[in-house]
Amino acid sequence: MQAYIDKAATLIEALPYIQSFRGAIVIVKVGGSVMENADNLDRLLSDIAFMSTVSMKVVLVHGGGKAISRGMEKRGIEPRFVQGLRVTDGPTMEVVESVLKNEVNADVVRRLRRYGANARPLHGDWIFAVTRRTGVDRETGAPIDWGFVGDVTSVDTQTVSMMLDAGVVPVVTPLGVDDDNQLHNINADTAAAALAKALRARKLAFISDVPGLLRDVNDPASLISSLPIGQIATLQREGVIGGGMLPKLDSCAEAIRVGVGKVHLIDGRMPHSLLLEIFTKKGVGTEIIADEQE
Repeated sequence: MQAYIDKAATLIEALPYIQSFRGAIVIVKVGGSVMENADNLDRLLSDIAFMSTVSMKVVLVHGGGKAISRGMEKRGIEPRFVQGLRVTDGPTMEVVESVLKNEVNADVVRRLRRYGANARPLHGDWIFAVTRRTGVDRETGAPIDWGFVGDVTSVDTQTVSMMLDAGVVPVVTPLGVDDDNQLHNINADTAAAALAKALRARKLAFISDVPGLLRDVNDPASLISSLPIGQIATLQREGVIGGGMLPKLDSCAEAIRVGVGKVHLIDGRMPHSLLLEIFTKKGVGTEIIADEQE
């Protein structure tokens, strides 16, 4: 009997959050090893179906890096990365588009529909305008050519909003086009952050295979549960934030400054971690918040 009482108590704890988030826009980004594990992915997608059922407006942005690399290897193309971004020439771009649209996106949409969500594909080249990314080598100062890798310059929010208002869960591929209608690959974190900013989302959640932001990467108990954006620079100086986490947190801070409510870093290996983070008092990951928030 106690187990049933505990379940009821959990539902009661979630009630004010369900009421508060009815009609709220939440952007969820998933990628990496979470997408490679069917059980982890299915649990996440069931969370998203639940959120949609209680009238939250959820947009799912997915990566697909490992699937793309496998597709490239089948074509005899060696994957190459510079500063964490895939170098994308013409043949690579063909593989990226095919894998993201025809394999990864189609599979995610099918899985979401099995959980009762009204999921539909929304390919990024339908909504993201981009310019070609530029950069320099951190050691030599020489310019870097990533090929067809884009930075988002604008988002067609009308298309996304119409889908959300119709009760659809858009499943977005990280692709965009430039002024010449040339297709570009977009970092999925960047695409999700751009979408969250354009829609002024209530929440932006990054689902990965780490517990959140750790003070000590070797100690899961060192999880930072709440981080005001003003502390990001301090943690960078202390060496807590570095590598690939720094641009992610910079994107989080920028999103919050332009109106996104909170950003969450969540471990997708934990069953139903997305629901636990959103619908419980304590949460399970790291929340990035504005400096004035408690």
